[in-house]
Amino acid sequence: MATGKINVSVENIFPLIKKFLYSDHEIFLRELISNATDATLKLKHLTSIGEAKVEYGDPIIEVKIDKDNKQLRIIDQGIGMTEEEVKKYINEVAFSGAEEFLDKYKDAEKDAGIIGHFGLGFYSSFMVADKVEIYTKSYQDAPAVRWVCDGSPEFELEATEKTDRGTEIVLHIAEDSVEFLEDSRIRELLGKYNKFMPIPIKFGTKTETLPKPEDAKEEDPAPTKEVDDIINNPTPAWTKKPTDLKEEDYGAFYRELYPMQFEEPLFNIHLNVDYPFNLTGILYFPKLTQDLNIQKDRIQLYQNQVFITDNVEGIVPEFLTMLRGVIDSPDIPLNVSRSYLQADGAVKKIATYITKKVADKLNSIFKNNREDFESKWNDIKVVIEYGMLSEDKFFEKAEKFALYPTVDGQFFTYEELEKKIKDHQTDKDDKMVILYASDKEAQHSYIEAAKAKGYEVLLLDSPIVPHLMQKLETSKEKVSFARVDADHVDNLIKKEDTTISKMSDDEKDKLKGEIENVLGEKGYTIQMEAMDSQAQPFIITEPEFIRRMKEMQQTGGGGMFGMGNMPDMFNLIVNTNHDLVNEILNTKTAKKRERLINQSLDLARLSKGLLKGEELTQFISRSYEMIK
Repeated sequence: MATGKINVSVENIFPLIKKFLYSDHEIFLRELISNATDATLKLKHLTSIGEAKVEYGDPIIEVKIDKDNKQLRIIDQGIGMTEEEVKKYINEVAFSGAEEFLDKYKDAEKDAGIIGHFGLGFYSSFMVADKVEIYTKSYQDAPAVRWVCDGSPEFELEATEKTDRGTEIVLHIAEDSVEFLEDSRIRELLGKYNKFMPIPIKFGTKTETLPKPEDAKEEDPAPTKEVDDIINNPTPAWTKKPTDLKEEDYGAFYRELYPMQFEEPLFNIHLNVDYPFNLTGILYFPKLTQDLNIQKDRIQLYQNQVFITDNVEGIVPEFLTMLRGVIDSPDIPLNVSRSYLQADGAVKKIATYITKKVADKLNSIFKNNREDFESKWNDIKVVIEYGMLSEDKFFEKAEKFALYPTVDGQFFTYEELEKKIKDHQTDKDDKMVILYASDKEAQHSYIEAAKAKGYEVLLLDSPIVPHLMQKLETSKEKVSFARVDADHVDNLIKKEDTTISKMSDDEKDKLKGEIENVLGEKGYTIQMEAMDSQAQPFIITEPEFIRRMKEMQQTGGGGMFGMGNMPDMFNLIVNTNHDLVNEILNTKTAKKRERLINQSLDLARLSKGLLKGEELTQFISRSYEMIK
């Protein structure tokens, strides 16, 4: 039996493993199974090129719990190690970067992982075990060996009787980590990190029901047998070619990823690139709510089918983090714990590629089946509008397929909309005016007034819209957006003014003064306008700029956009050609005039959704009195 000391220049490496990895200690199982997978795949390669003269067979990785002896075992049928390889890979190479690590992390403010670049994946075992054994036999004709270490730099290495090829790691679980002796905990970790590893992973057995024999009676129970419980899918959909998959395959994989999600995705995008980097994956567009904050962290990042994280910020542009699915790339740089992304040129290229791929797919769906695309628009518009706002490259591509629906259910691209309205919806500065509503019910009277004039009214109701309109007005030439209640439509759109006021200037000034006295200090700017006699007598509007800034302030509540507090400001447009307005002017008694002004004003406020609380109660009471 040989004894010795692990070749490491720093005596306290094991306490450091405990210290720096403890906060993320569950990843030990991911690392050990990753090592077992690597060993198996290496054997597969060597047998395929004829270098290993052994039968590859159908190897699996097995995880076993021995609760009585407080042991957790990870067993593979891979390449194995000779005695010299154990000395090289376990005792020496693993610590080749130890001094560099210590210099880099000794003053770290918070715990950080050290798996990965420093070759310490195997040593994550000591986060949960106070002793670790390795039983290994190489595929070559060499004796099997046993290595054991108790978490100090001391180790033992000796020959053993193991006869089958591969490696068995035995973890003697420490008292503070007995949770890892529970079947449910191990199954949870295998499902989290190793669900799609390329080698089958066995964890226990399960009962399988067999077909009844032909001569069995109806009351006879069906026969059963115990079979290996393989807990992973070694060939998930993203590892296959898109041409080998059908829509039902994508649907089945979505349910495998999200077993508790009952709604089917709207469509998927299969990512597959091998130059200038390797990346595969499948992204799904789910039905989305208007909430921009609750949808994120549903995309899973893998590296060679090993789960890394579901926080893909940096890899995936922010607007696409509301999607779901999988991205797998061996070229994504990670820090030593394989848990945090490092921003560099490769990451930016990957993010750019994903943006382009998503845009191209959306454009393809739009061109090939516009009707279907339109039917799904309300469920995907938040993602597309957010992307247009936040990513210039996506904005350029999205112009081909981004839709602008009308209140009547028609859909236009920007180019189509421009052709339809640019000749007859312009303002005094010859800018094209795009009228829109954000709430069909609340703004119904304003919508009807605009439609009566022959104008097109869009329905733009997502929380992104105020910000997106700012960008469109900046990037386009001579265009402005105005909500239908921003002003009376006759003031928004240039037209030949042929309306003659029924009031003289003196009468207008007199009535304006009477209304100002009733209003008091309520923040209204009064405009006396000669309009069609069929238009409402009193109309309340909110200036587009003020209202839009307030909406941007509200959507900034989640931290995405920050705006200062904007005051409430309203215009009160008085139609001087309306019969009721003339009656108010000519009313003999001040009391009746005040009551008519209050009633007309409250009706306008009610139409705008501004009449609430005590003022609404007073309005109802006053209305009953007037009816009597």
